[in-house]
Amino acid sequence: MQPNNSAAPIPEKFLKPYNPQDTEPTIYKKWEESGFFNPDVCVEKGATAADAPAFSIVLPPPNVTGTLHVGHAAMLAIEDSLVRFERMRGKRTLWLPGTDHAAIATQSRVEKNLEKEKIRKHDLGREKFLEHVHQFAQESHDTITTQIRGMGASVDWSREAYTLDDARSLAVRTAFKKMYDDGLIYRGHRIVNWDPKGQTTISDDEIVYEERTTKLYTFRYSKDFPIPIATTRPETKVGDVAVAIHPDDTRYRQYIGKEYEIIFAGTPLAIKIVADASVDPQFGTGAVGITPAHSKIDNEIAWRNNLNSGTVIDEHARMVPNVGIVSGMKITEARDTIVKWLEKNHLLEKVEDIKQNVATAERTGGIIEPLPKLQWFVNVNQPFYLKNSKISGIESGSQTTLKEIMRKTVESGMIKIVPDRFEKIYYHWIDNLRDWCISRQIWFGHRIPAWYKKDDSRRERSPIVSIETPEGSDLIQDPDTLDTWFSSGLWTFSTLGWPNEEAPDFKTYHPTNLLETGYDILPFWVARMILMSGYLLGDIPFKTVYLHGLVRDGKGRKMSKSLGNIIDPLDMIKKYGADAVRLSLLIGTGPGNDSKLSEDKIRGYKNFANKIWNATRFVLENTATVSLEQRPPLSEKNTADLEAFKTFSADITADIEHYRLYLAAEKLYHYFWHTFADVIIEESKKVITSEDETAAISARWTLAYLLSALLKLLHPFMPFVTEAIWESLPENIKNTDTKHSLLIITPWPSH
Repeated sequence: MQPNNSAAPIPEKFLKPYNPQDTEPTIYKKWEESGFFNPDVCVEKGATAADAPAFSIVLPPPNVTGTLHVGHAAMLAIEDSLVRFERMRGKRTLWLPGTDHAAIATQSRVEKNLEKEKIRKHDLGREKFLEHVHQFAQESHDTITTQIRGMGASVDWSREAYTLDDARSLAVRTAFKKMYDDGLIYRGHRIVNWDPKGQTTISDDEIVYEERTTKLYTFRYSKDFPIPIATTRPETKVGDVAVAIHPDDTRYRQYIGKEYEIIFAGTPLAIKIVADASVDPQFGTGAVGITPAHSKIDNEIAWRNNLNSGTVIDEHARMVPNVGIVSGMKITEARDTIVKWLEKNHLLEKVEDIKQNVATAERTGGIIEPLPKLQWFVNVNQPFYLKNSKISGIESGSQTTLKEIMRKTVESGMIKIVPDRFEKIYYHWIDNLRDWCISRQIWFGHRIPAWYKKDDSRRERSPIVSIETPEGSDLIQDPDTLDTWFSSGLWTFSTLGWPNEEAPDFKTYHPTNLLETGYDILPFWVARMILMSGYLLGDIPFKTVYLHGLVRDGKGRKMSKSLGNIIDPLDMIKKYGADAVRLSLLIGTGPGNDSKLSEDKIRGYKNFANKIWNATRFVLENTATVSLEQRPPLSEKNTADLEAFKTFSADITADIEHYRLYLAAEKLYHYFWHTFADVIIEESKKVITSEDETAAISARWTLAYLLSALLKLLHPFMPFVTEAIWESLPENIKNTDTKHSLLIITPWPSH
């Protein structure tokens, strides 16, 4: 038997198990210092051709309210895999990071922190309070960016943005002014979702519905009132102006059009019987008391039937004065009082328990009160002329609406939603979309760029809307701020230089190629970005929307503090390394599907990282004299191995191109472990030390080639361990024309 002439000393680090804790921070620092996260540097240093096609993603900006959770980790793993893949394919790849000021959530968090010190925001005043908020936001930002680095995310930190910074502020004011001038933003009295706890309006999408058991009361306004009605909110009945029935309901048809003067719980009411097709004859008694000021549905019925309305509940969830026996009471107290009054007067006919979805504020948990208020709105049905349209089905200069833009961009195929089953949810949201209330009664956020005369305390006259602060000491700015989704709706292009449409980044990277985010914010954010981009640019914000699901525990349960099953990705990184966490979040998780995650699963992929490490040690020990540039005659077995690998490599590329990351990662795991390590390496051990030098050379060359190529294929998914190995490979087996020292910009394998 011939001696193994390819045996050689290997780097000392391979003599012990792979330790991600020692490796990952050093590797990330090398990436950052190289500048290769920045596509301009890639071109400058020759890693990317100057005329290469662009690929761009904007990072969904995490809220500056805390730390990254496992859902963020899944997002980063998916996006970084795609970004690294496209960068290695030679594209001018930009992954632009940023954070969201998350106005209501952040202000609420700071208020709670100050309450612990017995400090109220009004004691501080607006400016001092905002100093506290900005300090908190900065500290949270610093924590989040450290965690993003810990996941290995190859974002271009030189272009980092913040939804409340100066550049984004200019974009917000520009968009507001244009929409106001075109009649798409208006100020008016409308029923809004009022959060008495947070003392602000919120959008429909910020409501969380909680199923609760409540009581359904069936009663009559008075003994001689002909129709019984049913309600879960008897306290609001002091504000009723009508009873609505279905026009085909034969039980009550003879009463339609009649009016009744009633004293109800000490409050005079004028009740008119009206017919409306929206009434469900099967619910309750089939008759509904109409309180226009405290129900959007009732308000619409009142509008169709030309009915007046009056407010009976105030902003603090108390009854207003002059509403009989419940004047000034809290809502719960008023409810009990009305029920007792009904019982005493023998008007209560039935009480039953029912299940009801109660609207609560996502951020504060407060029960929502529909209230009529003067607010700012975006009119989603208002026709306007789209001057420069690139949207299929909408010609330049033609009339359209924001709703039509949102629908046409997806219907035409300009924007592809992955998986496509979510298109139905998207269309359903558009079909049911009301005018968007964009004003918030909080201090933190983009202040509405509208000014009033100081003597116009009720803001009854038309304001001055301007991008820049208008001159005049007699002017005062609107105190409200904008809904956070207004600024984040501009995210794909405000981060690239808009409103300067000649900005190099805007011209190069917009529309972006991909938006990757959770399916739960499809209506919140995705639709609003399509709305804003379509209106302001006449174009789409992205070509593909990739939706990931929720990450659940190993038993499929939603993670929560009460169950004690929360998996902190940062704790897992400390124990098992970022590569193991990334792979555990990718494998077994198709687009749009919820996934299961357990510590055992993560631990298993830590073992896989060590398997790669150990296999590399064996290859390095036996390939010192191999040069991949000089392919020797190969054995029939090795030729077959390489042909099979060529097909395998092409499959991996196709899977990633079609967003089948879960398949690509799983195939790589099984190939490396069960084909390369368990079969090819094991079979090569006999050949390498055999007397057949030709076969030994063939086996060594094949091992070196496959290891080099596999490291490239694995890199998007497991960037740390592959980069740590790559930097220690001798140049003769790096299998690349450019011999880049960093794997991050090494060309993707050709097939």
